[in-house]
Amino acid sequence: MSESLKPLRVLVVGCGNMGASHATAFHTLDGFEICGIVSTGASKQVLNDKLGGGYSLYSHYEEALAATQPDAVCISTYPDTHESFAITAFEQGCHVFIEKPLADSVAGAERVAAAARKAGKKLVVGYILRHHPSWQRFVELAQQLGKPLVMRMNLNQQSSGNKWMVHRNLLQSLSPIVDCGVHYIDVMCQMTRSKPVQVYAIGARLSDDVPADNYNYGQLQIRFEDGSVGWYEAGWGPMMSETAFFVKDVIGPEGSVSIVAKDAGGAGKSDNVDAHTKTESLRFHHAALDENGKFVKEDTWITMEGEPGHQGLCDREQLYFLQAIREDIDLTEHVQDAVNSLRIAFACDESVRTGKVVML
Repeated sequence: MSESLKPLRVLVVGCGNMGASHATAFHTLDGFEICGIVSTGASKQVLNDKLGGGYSLYSHYEEALAATQPDAVCISTYPDTHESFAITAFEQGCHVFIEKPLADSVAGAERVAAAARKAGKKLVVGYILRHHPSWQRFVELAQQLGKPLVMRMNLNQQSSGNKWMVHRNLLQSLSPIVDCGVHYIDVMCQMTRSKPVQVYAIGARLSDDVPADNYNYGQLQIRFEDGSVGWYEAGWGPMMSETAFFVKDVIGPEGSVSIVAKDAGGAGKSDNVDAHTKTESLRFHHAALDENGKFVKEDTWITMEGEPGHQGLCDREQLYFLQAIREDIDLTEHVQDAVNSLRIAFACDESVRTGKVVML
């Protein structure tokens, strides 16, 4: 077997929801071989059992890296570890797949990007919506609406039990509009293909369980160079409303495009990870009027049957990671986009904390 087609030996670091899904992809897809699983708690054993057992388990990242000598590292830990884990992997000569956000600061994200360049290794960031055929179509249709665009999106998550514990842990280092917002800021940048110039954001701390210097509800607004504007809202916790928690809507001079997920967007689904990426159908509204002021064309409904679920999307991400390595794909733009979306998200975070408009 040629060197390029040998299975990619991957060290899985972090065994929560995303880490488990990525590990499942490595376990089932051709071209990968898990050489070790790392977590500080019992989640590694739970994941190992789910995958049929037999994988080497580690509690310490550096120990696992030294013992397994992997080709690649998959990092799905809490954001405050992303920078150090990624840079260490690059220094060991590994490729890196890392869940978003790339780091817990813009400077940290730039250091990770620089380490990838220095090592000459691939860095793929987990922007799952970029691999979703329905979201690719959503972006494509949005680009047919003319300019400027008005983009309205949110993802509020009513969480309890273990999911609220995960959110509380995330809130130790990041706010919802940074952790989740980078996804949708990235989508807005794809839709407009224009430079963001100004942000304003507000936030609220809705629980004593939230660190005193953070907030678990946030709303941001972005103004683009071409006149487009975007709005995004994210909240986490047991107090969050499930009414209109799932809005994905774009308006332009030529009409509008909306994700209409009647099932995934229904009550009781806001903490369901599969519901977060499901589209079900797209509604394309055409703005053109005839001489009598009536709509020329009825709305077009595009049914997204057969769209991949959460695990299918994680599989797609890892196949792209493998392709990037085997075919030596230039990921410069991919990494720049990840850093820039994080830069915009942190500017929004700054606006929340200062109460001021932030110019980019």
